[in-house]
Amino acid sequence: MIYPRILALVLAGGKGERLFPLTVFRSKPSVPFGGRYRIVDFVLSNLVNSQIYSIYLLVQYKSQSLIEHVRQNWILSPRIGNHFVTVVPPQMRLGPEWFQGTADAVFQNLNLIQRHDPDLVLVFGADHIYRMDIRHMIDFHLKKEAHVTVAARPVPVEQASDFGVIITDGERRIVGFEEKPEKPAPMPDNTDHAYVSMGNYLFNKDILLQALANARKKKQHDFGAHVIPGLMGTGKVFAYDFAAHDIPGTQEYEERGYWRDVGTIKAFFEAHMDLLGDKPRFELSNPLWNIYTAEYTGPGAKILNAAIENSIFSEGVRIHDASIKNSIIRRGVLIEDDVSIENCIIMDRTTIKRGTKLRNVIVDKQNVIGENEKIGFDPEADRFRCHIDPSGVAVFPKAGLSVKALKKWRVR
Repeated sequence: MIYPRILALVLAGGKGERLFPLTVFRSKPSVPFGGRYRIVDFVLSNLVNSQIYSIYLLVQYKSQSLIEHVRQNWILSPRIGNHFVTVVPPQMRLGPEWFQGTADAVFQNLNLIQRHDPDLVLVFGADHIYRMDIRHMIDFHLKKEAHVTVAARPVPVEQASDFGVIITDGERRIVGFEEKPEKPAPMPDNTDHAYVSMGNYLFNKDILLQALANARKKKQHDFGAHVIPGLMGTGKVFAYDFAAHDIPGTQEYEERGYWRDVGTIKAFFEAHMDLLGDKPRFELSNPLWNIYTAEYTGPGAKILNAAIENSIFSEGVRIHDASIKNSIIRRGVLIEDDVSIENCIIMDRTTIKRGTKLRNVIVDKQNVIGENEKIGFDPEADRFRCHIDPSGVAVFPKAGLSVKALKKWRVR
């Protein structure tokens, strides 16, 4: 069988307001994650590992950081015309307006689909942490002779109210959709769980073009709320069970079907903690399904004296004398004498001065935390020095913006 031609459109334009203040200067997909990645690296790695090489990244808000990251680190094969990762800012071909929603973002870039004339079009989000062999979803789509396939994951019914819930029949045909329902409909064969949408879609090209045209006439702009429900009457819209397949190299101790929307500080922080331990919920090390990111040409980590427990360190870290526990320390971080760091995420090229104690803190890139600071122990005192998330996590924004400046950014 000749495999269909596939074009991937990755939606990477969200403001990421709930991830404030990490998104003051950047979009959500470009926020650093783990020891050396950015959030967008996970969807791009899944596509490339699945041998999908024609990828457009649709960006919008605060996109420069993301554009630079892709330009420097995601060059595929310039000599093969259909091997590319190309960033596409809003072209405003239809008038002076930004993308009004997920479906509108694709509609405003129909020329890209028409130019490449694929058989199938993937529309994926760029905001999630997971591994996925997308070829399994494509095979399911072809077997079902589907018009549209939506990636879905089972979650306990009591947790499903936080998501868009997909209602299916016994053949996984989608017959209903509920946005954050109080009483989610369970899966047909598992009443303790419900299917929730991952925001990843696979369309037959002609179906997508017609559906977008119809949605545009009705001034509808969203895939989950408008386009997918509008196609359910065809009986050709199916849910692909993300938890039903395995990724090569996945360890037995990992959470099956691991997927996290890291759209809040709480979720972002907890997903980092999922990386830690001898048997983490999500194992970053998997040579059979790598997560690709920027190359690093600087020195290795240098640890002069430290007590370290259950932590991740990246290249270029320099530690003089510190106690570090349950933390992720990214590239080029300098930690001076008599420093204590517990349950923290310290981002690139940050300096932690001598005598400082940090607990439950996220420090964004290029900060300098002064001598003898004590953050994460007294929330009322911390409010004058950094942003305190409702989850209790303290966050220092990039470049050390003051709390006063942060408040001005918040109301923009």
